[in-house]
Amino acid sequence: MNLNDITLTIVIPCFNEKNNIEKIVNRVLAAPIPNKEIIVVNDKSTDGCEVILEEKIKPLVSKIIHHEQNGGKGAALKTGFAHATGDFVIIQDADQEYDPQDYIKVLQPLLEEKTQVCYGSRFKETKAKGYLANRLANKFLTMLSNIFTHQHLTDMETCYKCFKREVIQSIDIEEKRFGFEPEITAKISAKGIKIMEVPISYAPRTNEEGKKIGFKDGVRAIICIFKYH
Repeated sequence: MNLNDITLTIVIPCFNEKNNIEKIVNRVLAAPIPNKEIIVVNDKSTDGCEVILEEKIKPLVSKIIHHEQNGGKGAALKTGFAHATGDFVIIQDADQEYDPQDYIKVLQPLLEEKTQVCYGSRFKETKAKGYLANRLANKFLTMLSNIFTHQHLTDMETCYKCFKREVIQSIDIEEKRFGFEPEITAKISAKGIKIMEVPISYAPRTNEEGKKIGFKDGVRAIICIFKYH
């Protein structure tokens, strides 16, 4: 499958990212993908982000969807996926941790029809970055997920998940927050799909810079691994 013949939908869930949203959209626009559909889902931001989206971002992207109530990352992604029309769909967090230049890496196995789903791993063949506690938690959650899904992932919690559109739109997403990650991994595995991984770059931000995932999200992830296995 030729890169020039496909469209990649990029879904950007956005909550209180007024300092980052314009930067990340410009980086997405600069990604080496000829045909892009960019969908931003504003999850009822309260920091003035909505104004930036309407005044600066709207002319640059395909769609902006505003939630009337804050639902969480999973809820925002569910909305974005429902509106996707591209051949493939990838998730892009609104912060600056992940580099859109890596899209082609994550997309390539799908273009070569080696899989229908590919994850970009922050830990595969790369030096680990970020808080030690976060890395250990991710390693534990990924290991636990692998036991039930029979996948061999190194980074189940990664943002960069790329799907064939028909696959992601066939899944009923129930989790509203970060429980989305183990839920989607379990439900893809239940379809008998082997998830591939490729190494990607990663520039973690600190809690002071607005990192949103916390201890409660880790506990919920454990619950979701058992719930959806």
